[in-house]
Amino acid sequence: MARRPAKCYRVIKNKAYPKSRYCRGVPDPKIRIYDAGMKRYSVDAFPSTTHLVSFEKEQVSSEALEAARIAANKYMVKNAGKDSFHLRVRLHPYQCLRINKMLSCAGADRLQQGMRGAFGKVQGTAARVAIGQIMLSIRCKDVNAPKASEAFRRAKFKFPGRQKIVVSRQWGFTKFTREDYVAWKQEGRLVHDGVNAKLLDNHDRMDKRKPNQLFMAPARIYKVACKPAEEEEA
Repeated sequence: MARRPAKCYRVIKNKAYPKSRYCRGVPDPKIRIYDAGMKRYSVDAFPSTTHLVSFEKEQVSSEALEAARIAANKYMVKNAGKDSFHLRVRLHPYQCLRINKMLSCAGADRLQQGMRGAFGKVQGTAARVAIGQIMLSIRCKDVNAPKASEAFRRAKFKFPGRQKIVVSRQWGFTKFTREDYVAWKQEGRLVHDGVNAKLLDNHDRMDKRKPNQLFMAPARIYKVACKPAEEEEA
């Protein structure tokens, strides 16, 4: 039996129905790769980040996620180079989609009664998306930022609903703005953590810190970065 179109499963309704000991026999999702490109490059390699953000509350099938990943990855490899970006799929298809299979051959009305046991069996998986949720992200160098936007423009055609392309103010995949990241890196407050970075604040034991990791002033006060004393005097 052919797969139903995505419009049959687009609307979010009822509770979540994930794979569990009660929901067995779930097929594997079509998307198996969530990171493409140079995923092992350090946080300093790619400062620019572009996001594909959902502007609709809906369900996105794993087939659509895989198609969008292939489209964005192919464009970036062809136009920017395979060593010049890191693509990450931010959605994971945990929602199970059911179908009540019906016979469609000649004389099926005598063989099958319609509504008997109509709960259905699992056919595929989908991801539940909220308004404003990030679907895909690409980190790259500033020179390749327009190419990342074009890659997401092409990936948008694989999804239902509305999406918007947003250029982030953060450095890479971190949660720090680019200005704060550069300032804290010069102070020595940042520790590399793969594609992310940890901020050394004044909330740890002094005997666990190295001498160059001890600071008199806090890094920020209620999520607002503190400027060094030299900048305030100037």
